[in-house]
Formats: sequence, structure tokens, C-alpha cells
Amino acid sequence: MVRILARADVREAVTMVEAIEAVQAAYVQLSAGEARVPVRLPVEVPEHEGVILYMPAYLPRSRGLGAKIVTVFPHNPQAGLPTIHALIVVNDAATGAPTAVMEAGYLTALRTGAAAGVATRLLARPDARTAAIIGAGVQGRTQLEAIAAVRDIECVWVYDANRTAAERFAVEMAARGGRIPRKVRVADTAQAAVRDADVISTATTSRQPVFADTDLKPGVHLNGIGSFTPEMQEVPADTVRRARIVVDNVAACLAEAGDLIIPLRQGLISRDDMSTEIGQVAAGTRPGRERPDEVTFFKSVGNAVQDVAVAQLVLARAAALGLGVEVEL
Repeated sequence: MVRILARADVREAVTMVEAIEAVQAAYVQLSAGEARVPVRLPVEVPEHEGVILYMPAYLPRSRGLGAKIVTVFPHNPQAGLPTIHALIVVNDAATGAPTAVMEAGYLTALRTGAAAGVATRLLARPDARTAAIIGAGVQGRTQLEAIAAVRDIECVWVYDANRTAAERFAVEMAARGGRIPRKVRVADTAQAAVRDADVISTATTSRQPVFADTDLKPGVHLNGIGSFTPEMQEVPADTVRRARIVVDNVAACLAEAGDLIIPLRQGLISRDDMSTEIGQVAAGTRPGRERPDEVTFFKSVGNAVQDVAVAQLVLARAAALGLGVEVEL
């Protein structure tokens, strides 16, 4: 039997706190060399300028096995369809039998937020109270949710080039309740958003830094999740040069993270500066923050272990709650 889970089922099944725990455990396995994660496989569909991406992973310690399948077709909006579609297939690690298929758009945002939650918990100052979100999209929402899950945030600033999107974000997130404060304010500039922030998450598609290094206060923690190609850059090179850098996966960031590749090419940092993975910090084999005034920077380009770990948890919770539909193949 295979359980089919829609977006609403995934959202109901797992909380952000639970996702953070699952992602942290997956990161530990990844950094320990236990996880098996092939390089993602793209297949181009040139006549539609589209691509389909296959991202499998196996986590032996937690017995997670599966693959995310993502399509990116930029002309879809002209037909009233989303640009991106995503599914995750979960398999039984003992038999290989498929056990679930679930919508992965929300799950991707959830696991990306959870990654920032892991990094914020391990690297941000314990007394962090003010957060800034740059980019008021879906990812920005789960970034705030994750930061608030691990720190006692009292004030949030949000900035987006589209002010209407930022205003919508502020109203929605302030009304969400839970650990997210009601004080969610729209900043007129990115500079205004980050200048008093203790924790910052950038979730944009920018090809140039979204703030200046001089805008930052001492001891700030940064989560960079929007730069996922060598040409994209959200965080200033001067900030990267002076920060303690922690990555999700060294090899992936060397191949994809413009935030690190650009200053590396400029000679501002070396590969040794980006040799610490968040899984090593979580396992206690590498140090995290060492001084209150230290700037820490977590750079993530995403990894299939996050998807499989959270999907495995979603399936377990969904089965217990009776969510979704079971079908026999």
C-alpha cells in the first residue's frame, strides 16, 4: 500500500520543531559520511526551456530512503500553472518498496526553514531577540517560523523589493501566533531591516548583495538560503570574509553557492574558511560560535537528506493521524 499525501496533509502532519529535529539528525549523518547522496540529476526539456531534477538520498542510521522530483518550467504561468512542481517518493529501506508519494512544494519550504532553525539554534547568540527576513516569499515565512522556534524573538523586520508582498507577509505572520511575535514590521530598505537584527535570513534570488557589511551589528547570525548558483549573491563578500562560515555540505557549496564562490575567486576567503559543516557542529566535532561579538554565517544550498528525513517523519505522523489516501499499486 502506498499513502498519497497532498500539501494540506504534509502541513498538518509535522510541526516546524519536529522538522528541525529531523533535519539536524540528517545533517549529522551527512557530515559523518554515512548518508548516500548522489549528485542531483537534471534532464533538460529544451523545447519548453524546462528541466526535471532527480534528488535521491539514503540515510542508513535512520533508515530513510527516497527521492525528490522537481520540475521547473518557466513558461507555465502563461498557462495559469505554477513554475515549479515537486513530489517526494518514500521507499521502505529494507525492501525498496514505495510507501508514500507526497507533494513536496511545502515540504521543501519546511525543510529549508528547518535548516535555518538548526543553524540558528547552534550558532546564534542565546539572547537573540530581533530577527530580519529579506525576501517575503514562501521561504521567508518558514525562515521566520524556524528562527522563532529556537530563539525568543520579540521583534521582526521584513524587507522585500515588492513592498506589497512585504506588507502581506507582516500581516499574515503577525497573526499566526505561537512563538512568532505580533510585532512584525515592514522596513523601507534592507539596511533598515538588518541594522538592529540579531538573526537574519536572506531568501531572495538576488545576484548582488542585498545589504552592506557596515549595516550589520556585532554578533549577528546570518542564514543564507537564496543563493544557489555560482552567479547569485545575497551576502556581501566583506561580511563573508570576517564571518565564521558554516555550510550544509562543503562539496555542494563549492559547486553552487555564489555567496562563497565569489569571495573565494576574489581571494577574500580560502577553502579552509568554509570547511565546517553544520552536521559537525551538531555532533560536537567542530565548534560553533566562539565569541559573543562573532559574526556567524550559515550557507545552505539544500540537500536531499533534508527532504528524505522530513518526508520519512511526515509519513509516520500521517499514518498515525490517518491523513491522506492509501492505494494499492
